[in-house]
Amino acid sequence: MLLSPRYRFLFVHIAKTGGTSVRAALAPLRWRDPWYWPMFLCSRFSHLSGHRLATKLPRHAKVVAAKELLPREVFDGLFKFAFVRNPWDLQVSSFHHIRRERPQYLGGHDNFGDFLRWKLDPQRPYQYHLDTSIELQTDYLVDLHGNIVVDFIGRYEQLETDFAAACARIGLSGIALPHRRRATDRTRDYRAYYDETTHDLVAHHFARDIELLGYSFDPEPAR
Repeated sequence: MLLSPRYRFLFVHIAKTGGTSVRAALAPLRWRDPWYWPMFLCSRFSHLSGHRLATKLPRHAKVVAAKELLPREVFDGLFKFAFVRNPWDLQVSSFHHIRRERPQYLGGHDNFGDFLRWKLDPQRPYQYHLDTSIELQTDYLVDLHGNIVVDFIGRYEQLETDFAAACARIGLSGIALPHRRRATDRTRDYRAYYDETTHDLVAHHFARDIELLGYSFDPEPAR
């Protein structure tokens, strides 16, 4: 999550949706924000205390955390936005990310299908790096009553276009979107990773995302 009091925006960072690139593009704005140093000091104090002070909005916090913590007039005055991604594609991206950067969390499952079945097993012990990527994306966008409270939902599939649209809403121009964490070990379309069983696992687990965000396994070609 990235909060800018000066530019009055709140970026809700959902894992594996291009958020690292968005944060990298917007992070330099912090130096122009008079609230940066107080926010930085609070963050450092929280870090030094093992986050026992709870003075920092976590990187992948849901928008409801900001709504509950910030004064209502501050929250309502922010332009709140996030990016989402096709759940089937997201799971393939997550698999490659973990295999490349945190292979110890594969649980001995180097095959995508085996890993996905193990990852979605409700009996598996909790592990932050795994469970963050199987939370519903729509949970990041809603308040305690289930109402969507972000103002703009961009899509990973058209990241540059939607990022430019978000910047225009904020009132920013000339912000370049760098490509961070671009995978070099993935060459196949996400659909090639699935069989009927694993397709249905994702369809069931992410049913609400698929319905509310309008995703499908075989998206219609662009016209």
